[in-house]
Amino acid sequence: MASIFTRIIQGEIPCYKLAESADYISFLDVSPLREGHALVVPKLEVDHLFDLEGAELTGILPFAKEVARKIKAVVPCTRIGISVVGLEVPHAHIHLIPIDRMSDMDFTRTRATFTPSEFEALAERIRQA
Repeated sequence: MASIFTRIIQGEIPCYKLAESADYISFLDVSPLREGHALVVPKLEVDHLFDLEGAELTGILPFAKEVARKIKAVVPCTRIGISVVGLEVPHAHIHLIPIDRMSDMDFTRTRATFTPSEFEALAERIRQA
């Protein structure tokens, strides 16, 4: 059965897309730690990030770097944190999270909530950055 990320990639489930290439897609996390929390996902469905082969693995960071640059240009923060957890969806992915302190990366804390129109407006600002 296809992962939720594969279903997003195939257009079966909508997302707040930030960027897309032939091999990767980035979209806002709908259960974010804070504003601007995004996911970077390889289009190839593999469970663990380190199961990606050489080119797919090495290509994800330059793609993520461009997305992170755009997020930082739009969302006030000290830096963009990166996390690979891999427990919530069986499809390799990277979290990009605007942070000001270590606790901003605490995945056990209460998640931020935004309306669909707020998500779309943020995604548009990031895409245009």
